Amino acid sequence: MASVEQFLTQISDFIWSYPLLILLFGTHIYLTFRLKFIQRFIGKGIKISLSKKKEGEGEISQFGALTTALAATIGTGNIVGVATAVAAGGPGAVLWMWLTGVFGIATKYSEALLAVKYRVVNEKGEYSGGPMYALERGLNMKWLAVLFAAFTAITAFGIGSMVQANSISTLVESSFHIPQWLTGVVLMVLTAFVIIGGIKSIAKVCERLVPFMAIFYVIGCVTILIINYASVPHTISVIFTSAFSGHAVIGGFAGATIKEAIRFGIARGLFSNESGLGSAPIVAAAAQTRNAVRQALVSSTGTFWDTVVVCAMTGIVVVNSKEWMHGLNGAALTHKAFLDIPYLGSIILTFGLMTFVFSTILGWSYYGEKAAEYLFGNKIIKPYRWAWVVSVLIGSVLSLQIVWTFSDITNALMAVPNLVALLLLSKVIVEETRIHLWESKSKDLD
Repeated sequence: MASVEQFLTQISDFIWSYPLLILLFGTHIYLTFRLKFIQRFIGKGIKISLSKKKEGEGEISQFGALTTALAATIGTGNIVGVATAVAAGGPGAVLWMWLTGVFGIATKYSEALLAVKYRVVNEKGEYSGGPMYALERGLNMKWLAVLFAAFTAITAFGIGSMVQANSISTLVESSFHIPQWLTGVVLMVLTAFVIIGGIKSIAKVCERLVPFMAIFYVIGCVTILIINYASVPHTISVIFTSAFSGHAVIGGFAGATIKEAIRFGIARGLFSNESGLGSAPIVAAAAQTRNAVRQALVSSTGTFWDTVVVCAMTGIVVVNSKEWMHGLNGAALTHKAFLDIPYLGSIILTFGLMTFVFSTILGWSYYGEKAAEYLFGNKIIKPYRWAWVVSVLIGSVLSLQIVWTFSDITNALMAVPNLVALLLLSKVIVEETRIHLWESKSKDLD
């Protein structure tokens, strides 16, 4: 097993080198300028997202599409991912995660716009969309669309299922001494109960679960920062300085270079908010919306909530705890930080992670299913759903390092075709934005 971990780590290090980091972060920046800082319309996107009424053709409300996407993104990336980024890249990784989120808003907007513009309706009357359809219908690049769909169907089992189950089973075992396999069985049963009903069932659960779990977790983070308010300014200063200078050896911490801070910050930022990954647009394509720009604005708010707010809160809490200097990593590091809340710290974190994990498993099951449907048609949906259910149990007992490294590799393979579509179709994105946002005199966005 150790040799497998070493082999996967070597592959991950090769893939997540400067070329991919530049492609990913460069796309965020490029689209930000091309779209005249679309981030300034976040308030408009939030306003639209709060509407649950039917606003056009589609299967689920715009709010349902947003909460399902948030269910998939607000997961272990916000709790365990931030902690692993700090442990490997130092405090500076938090700033790079945050910047990935700020500029990634433009990318998430662009992905959703293309997803709605190029979506199709299958023989069951269900909507399907995402980068694979943008590549095929917008660029006539069927071969690259197939690659994206294949990477997505496989990646989903890593980032969306096994990583999630592994994180919560490990934390539950350390906090309450419950065997990992038992946690896996419970998660497996709950997952099967929801995903068999498809996207409408998933969206229904997410609409109720996501707002509650996010608010509950953020209150926990704010409580910790209030308790340790005196050291928070210094913590923020350390995060900024370490992002551009690396971090020296302190205590049990091995030290981190600028490259490590950037690499792990951007990689975990992608894992958390999925901007550039191409996953969230798959559910955005099912939204009831009057036009592509309207849903794109709603989808872009997902990156804002996930990274700019939730990940930033977790990052400050973890760095402020100073426990990362003592060799702790993953859920154990975040768990230690939450112990600053007397008596309730472990309960808040465990409950938060459990809800985050469950919602992410639900959201990603739909992403993987739609990718598999693109490759093999409707006949694959039921077998894929049952394979997904089983993977939850398998992931709960696997090695954390293998699962995380595998997800880093497949994330990169999934991101590249999507980024190609975004860059080559940027003129389409700009034109749609010009018509429905910049020059619109209609009630497109009212």
